[in-house]
Amino acid sequence: MKYTRPIWHGVYPAATTQFADDLSLDLPATVKVQQALVDNGVDGLVLLGTVGENNSLLPDEKRAVLEGAVGKLKGRVPLITGVSELSTDRAVAFARDAEAAGVDGLMVLPAMVYVPTEDELYAHLKTVAEATALPVMLYNNPPAYRVSIGLDVLERLAEIPNVVAIKESAPDSRRVTDVINRCGDRLLVLAGLDDVALEGLLLGAVGWVSGLTSAFPQESVALIAAVERGDLDEARAIYRWFMPLLHLDADHDLVQSIKLAEQVMGRGSERVRMPRMPLAGARRAEVIAMVEKAAATRPTLTRAAA
Repeated sequence: MKYTRPIWHGVYPAATTQFADDLSLDLPATVKVQQALVDNGVDGLVLLGTVGENNSLLPDEKRAVLEGAVGKLKGRVPLITGVSELSTDRAVAFARDAEAAGVDGLMVLPAMVYVPTEDELYAHLKTVAEATALPVMLYNNPPAYRVSIGLDVLERLAEIPNVVAIKESAPDSRRVTDVINRCGDRLLVLAGLDDVALEGLLLGAVGWVSGLTSAFPQESVALIAAVERGDLDEARAIYRWFMPLLHLDADHDLVQSIKLAEQVMGRGSERVRMPRMPLAGARRAEVIAMVEKAAATRPTLTRAAA
């Protein structure tokens, strides 16, 4: 199959999983959200990531989400799934299920809950990667998951043939340069934290796995395009407009905020599964006001009017 650019490059929204009123999986709505993002020009999709509420889904539901996306979107853009499980054997089983479903790559996380030693972390990620022929993007997010893939471990993992990329969500943008210096061209780096995304792209990240793209895909695509053509004035203008919303990606309630932003923009529902609950009170009003202000001043509208 042929995509408009190589896998891992460009903007990959972390697509949401949609639920019905009774909080059962709403597969048609989930596929609709995914398809709308692709229609708006994103370069790929990350399914079942943090924003996709991976750990709130049953195994059969996860497989249904993957099969729905593959059935509708296979060949249009690369489809990547998160692999986020409590144990290594469960992660291996899901990685194999994902490969059988027809996705194009995996985003592999450390095992949930347990904080491993370096050797345990290496063994988990290596075991999952070697259980599949799919290309693997590692996911480093120390603030969210209390585990940092250190540079020594990362260099060892980069020797595994199908470990080809890392989503870097450390809040310190110096990490991007450190990874590139240590691993060179063995690993592609993707920016993974929305409010340091431009910094990561300017330092050598080739793509952006984004949360707020789910609400504002056109501006995210425009930001990537501006960076790639070297128009830093345009990139900074979009980034500054976007930044109040991008900060939401670094908060503990990012899933609820992003899904609420989708709802305000007419792209999805704010429904989430417990233990998460929809935003309420002052926080909900704050996020709605931020999204409405962004919608009223979005750069794509400004350019269209001009």
